[in-house]
Amino acid sequence: MLVYILGVVLFALGICVSVALHEAGHMVAAKSFGMKVRRYFVGFGPTVFSFRRGETEYGLKWLPLGGFCDIAGMTALDEVTPDEAPRAMWRFKTWKRTVVLAAGSFTHFVFGFIVLYLMAVTMGLPNLSAKPVINTVSDCVRSAATVEKWNDPTCGPNDPAPAKSAGLQPGDEVTSIDGTPVGTWTDLLGAVQSSSGPTEFRILRDGEPMTLTVDVPRVERPDGEGGTEQVGAIGASQAGMLTYGPAEAIGGSVGFTGDLLVMTWERLLEFPEKIPAVVEAIFGEERDPETPVSVVGASRIGGEAVEHGLWEVFFLLLASLNFFVGIFNLLPLLPLDGGHIAVTWYERVRDWLRRLRGKAAGGPVDYTKLNAVTTVFVLIGGAIVLLTVTADIVNPIRLIPQ
Repeated sequence: MLVYILGVVLFALGICVSVALHEAGHMVAAKSFGMKVRRYFVGFGPTVFSFRRGETEYGLKWLPLGGFCDIAGMTALDEVTPDEAPRAMWRFKTWKRTVVLAAGSFTHFVFGFIVLYLMAVTMGLPNLSAKPVINTVSDCVRSAATVEKWNDPTCGPNDPAPAKSAGLQPGDEVTSIDGTPVGTWTDLLGAVQSSSGPTEFRILRDGEPMTLTVDVPRVERPDGEGGTEQVGAIGASQAGMLTYGPAEAIGGSVGFTGDLLVMTWERLLEFPEKIPAVVEAIFGEERDPETPVSVVGASRIGGEAVEHGLWEVFFLLLASLNFFVGIFNLLPLLPLDGGHIAVTWYERVRDWLRRLRGKAAGGPVDYTKLNAVTTVFVLIGGAIVLLTVTADIVNPIRLIPQ
């Protein structure tokens, strides 16, 4: 239980760090353009401590559930003092305001990438692209007429060990078999199963190309229809995690980040249709593991991952959460940063069209006219948060079924 609690606390701390970095991104970008940043605080509620450095007050509040960066004149409706007016954010060029508003999400992407890079050089990254990398090399391959016997690791005295005998090792990446390129594990399986006898394997070992000759035997295996079939087999399994050196981990992390961003966007599009399943989970139905989770649920999963030593799940979840928040925050909806970016560019396009018609610029958008839309979004968002938090308390998603 103590290990579980430690995991929950560590994951919550990771979320706090990412939120602090989000607001720091806004602050650093605003200061770099000369905007006035009044306050930078981590957390909400009563102030634990604060101090002033230059024109900005920095501090920590009791509830570590977020944070804020108070930039003078973020909208034209914000009150500013006479000395702040020339440096009010709304007076700056569109691209500068866009950079400041997007800087928060940018820090989530950077934070997530750093987590993935550190995973790549230590515990590895999930092999989502099914690269033909060897995980384990078996002591033998054997003919078997049933699934049970096929999966039995017991070796007979005359059972061949083609992969082991040829010198294949865990971590080797197979690039071609008998001159035919293989890009995925499926390609490798197809090539191996159609092979027989001495077969040339081109591999990469620690980045260095090598050629090995594997004597591929033909063995009997179940065909799934009650009979058997003859296939080539070498006795090797696919790597589920891929580790990298410090240099190659950059490319590996970039590629995996791209895959994860695409998956995150797809999950975001599926989000609305998953809400009914969350409601069902609250009233005792079995929880679909694909349903959305709140920060509470993510922290519980993180705690369970630490409890069972699944650190790769812990860090992958932390990176995924940052990517989700980064993308979600850029949606063109108020009060999200993406909503403010949309308003900023609406002003720019509107004024460009007015100039084409020989008219003067229209001035800043009146945010009070958008209050109704903002209120509806906040209410819907609050209701979804309440639903997911409730489901995560009464019927949480678990890594290990109990």
